[in-house]
Amino acid sequence: MTKLNSWILASRPKTLLAAFVPVLIGSAMAYNDSSFKPIAALIALLCSVLIQIGTNFVNDLYDFLAGTDKKDRLGPARVLASGLISVTEMKIGIAMVFLVSFILGMYLVFVSSWITFFVGIISIMAGFAYTAGPFPLAYKGLGDIFVFIFFGFVGTIGTYYVQTKIVTEFVFWASVPVGALITNILVINNYRDIDEDKLAGKNTLAVRFGKTFTRVQYTGFIIISYLVPIIAFVTYKNNWLIFLPYLTIPVAYKLVRMIYSFEGSELNKTLELTAKFSAVYGLLFAVGILV
Repeated sequence: MTKLNSWILASRPKTLLAAFVPVLIGSAMAYNDSSFKPIAALIALLCSVLIQIGTNFVNDLYDFLAGTDKKDRLGPARVLASGLISVTEMKIGIAMVFLVSFILGMYLVFVSSWITFFVGIISIMAGFAYTAGPFPLAYKGLGDIFVFIFFGFVGTIGTYYVQTKIVTEFVFWASVPVGALITNILVINNYRDIDEDKLAGKNTLAVRFGKTFTRVQYTGFIIISYLVPIIAFVTYKNNWLIFLPYLTIPVAYKLVRMIYSFEGSELNKTLELTAKFSAVYGLLFAVGILV
C-alpha cells in the first residue's frame, strides 16, 4: 500500500459522508431564507471535512497509544496498528489538517462574526478531546454526546449562521435528525467493538450499558429523525415535501434488523449502510426544505 493510500485509509472515507450532511441541511435552510452564500457554504464544508479527518487521525493515534487498536480488530484496519504510518507522521498530519481548517475558518469569521471563531476553536479542541488528553470523551462514555452536539447542532446551525448571522428555531429542529443519524454511525461502531473496548478499558455507552441498551439507542435515534419532519410540517413549513425523508423507511427497517441480527465483523456492513443512510436522509430532507 502506498503512503497516499495509507493516509486515505486513516481518514476513514466511508464515514466522511457525515461531514456533508450538516452543511447540506444548514445551507438548504439558508437558501430557504434567501440568504444562501455559496462560498461560505463551500468553506464550511471543507472545514467540516477537515475537522472530521483530523478527529479520525487523533482517534487513530491515541487509540494506538492506549493499546485499544490491534492488528486483529473487528473493524477496518487502523494505519498505526498496521504499521503503515508512524506516530511522528501522524502527529504532523494532525497538525497540518487542523491548521488548514483553522486558516479556512478565518474566512467564515470574516463573513459572520467572532462567535464563529470561538465555535471553530472549540470544535478543533473537541476533536482532540475525543480520544486525547486527561479526559478522553470516547473513553468516558461521552462520545455519543460529542457527536450529537458537534455534527448536529454545531455543524448544522453553524453552517446556517455563517450565511445568515442569525439562528432560528427551525434550524435548531432541523439539526436534530442530523445529530441523531450521524451519532448512529458511532453507536454501531461501538456496538461492534463492545468486547474489544471492554478489554481495553474504553468505557463507551455500549460498554457501560450493554448490547440491549445500544440497540434501543440506535433504534430510538432513527425514530427521532422521523419525528422531526412532522414538527417541521406543523410548525414551520406546511409543505408535504418535507416528508421526503420517509422514503428511507425501508432502509431504516433493514438497519434495525441488521443490528438485532449481525455480530462481529458483519456489522461493518451495517456501519457503512448507516453512513449512507444518514447522507440520503439528509439529501431528501434538504430537498424538502428547499422546494
